Amino acid sequence: MDGIIILNKPQGKTSHDMVSFVRRLTGIRRVGHTGTLDPGATGVLPVCIGIATKAAGYITAGDKSYRAQMVLGSSTDTQDGYGTVLQKHRIDVTEKQIIDVTKRFTGPLEQIPPMYSAVKIEGKKLYQLAREGKQVERKSREIEIYKIEIIDIDLAAGVAVLDIDCTKGTYIRTLINDMGKTLGCFAHMGELLRTKSGGFTLEQSHTPEALAAMAQDSRLKDALIAVDTVFGDYGAVCVSPQDEAKIRNGVPISLDGVKEGMRYRVYGQNKDFLCLSEGKEGRLVMRTSFWQR
Repeated sequence: MDGIIILNKPQGKTSHDMVSFVRRLTGIRRVGHTGTLDPGATGVLPVCIGIATKAAGYITAGDKSYRAQMVLGSSTDTQDGYGTVLQKHRIDVTEKQIIDVTKRFTGPLEQIPPMYSAVKIEGKKLYQLAREGKQVERKSREIEIYKIEIIDIDLAAGVAVLDIDCTKGTYIRTLINDMGKTLGCFAHMGELLRTKSGGFTLEQSHTPEALAAMAQDSRLKDALIAVDTVFGDYGAVCVSPQDEAKIRNGVPISLDGVKEGMRYRVYGQNKDFLCLSEGKEGRLVMRTSFWQR
């Protein structure tokens, strides 16, 4: 069984919990997720099975979308609702100020990863250091916020709901914390739902309960998405049996119309997805194989 299952991760479960769940469900050890989703967050978590684990990095590198609560009036050490409150302030902002601050935080940004994160420094995860009461210097990262759409603002409750489209590696907790500082009343992240990851959406996802029921009915394959779906934006070529043999032996093949530097999905005569290849000097050079050996 090879392919991708889109999980709707429940609250309280880690990304590793979901990998373990899929391993138990399928009986396959070669399983990997495509980017950590905090235990308190829910939503889209693509999980790769078998040969599809080779595509995990491509999915992880894709853009993300979230629906997040911005809770006004306090900041916490974890930048979400699970941490210890550090600062409080009365909520004296207007809707216009919230709208303006979302515009200010749209576009390319430099973001410092939070201490409570899985980023490693000298082999140790930041959250491990944070639990030891340590603070270390972290380098900022370049991210981009493509869009922040305000879904709702309830100043009486001190909550704004935001839809956010962003690049990989963006910490929504940190984004909300930084917006709260700019507003002057502080803020932390409440609920977080990932609605899209690497092109896969919430509508394509399955709850663990639904997947368990499908496995019970021997229908788990119905939830599998073919690995070549990840590369739908790439060009596609179908090769002859002779060229397929060369590709399987790592030999570049000549092909008319190949564009320099362009990536291609390569299929065999049986329409089997063979590999990703790159155009180089009129030839296709294999970059990642996806056939079963």
